[in-house]
Amino acid sequence: MAAAENYFAWQNRLVTPELGRRVVEVGCGIGNFTRFLLDRDAIHAVDLDASCVERMRARYPDRANLHTHVCEPGSSTFADLRGFRPDSCVCLNVLEHIEDDLAALQSMSSVLTPGGVIVLLVPAFPGLYGPIDRNLRHHRRYTRNSILKLAAAANLRVRKLHYLNSVGFFGWWANARLARRKEQSVLQIKIFDRFIVPLLSRAERWIHPPFGQSLFMVLQKP
Repeated sequence: MAAAENYFAWQNRLVTPELGRRVVEVGCGIGNFTRFLLDRDAIHAVDLDASCVERMRARYPDRANLHTHVCEPGSSTFADLRGFRPDSCVCLNVLEHIEDDLAALQSMSSVLTPGGVIVLLVPAFPGLYGPIDRNLRHHRRYTRNSILKLAAAANLRVRKLHYLNSVGFFGWWANARLARRKEQSVLQIKIFDRFIVPLLSRAERWIHPPFGQSLFMVLQKP
């Protein structure tokens, strides 16, 4: 997804400083974000799609610190990751695809060492839910309150929680409510990534907006 390079760089600046040295990446896909983790002591990249995992491995051959697993949170294979003593877990734009998000979050927490963190990025505001969400098989979009309740139910402490991508909020609303788009426009993505993300990422580094297309959070295990 070369069209989203600036957006991936924005995610990197937000996420990687929160992570430790032994990371579990839930929903690694073809490794678009994995590349930012390759300096860690160990990365355990997890995805349900074996073909995605295979493509990701082909992108980063001969990386002794990169370990791949075809599984999902809640499975016995995922539970076995506890033996590697990971100190952090990253799950970007994946939790909304999981029907039982509480069980998934509890499973992520269960493999972490005490004090470990879970870094999440999820779509925000149920009112933005539209045809694109349905096509992407999103079960939900989140609010601050719903995330706070989810974290409390999973016995996790909220270390950071704020909205992200205020401009994208309006774009997603227009696509969902006005254009009724069923998929994102490649041209929209290119324009947004090239012209808006560089400015927006700098602005939101200093001022967290009161709304946004996404919610960013860091949750800590007791």
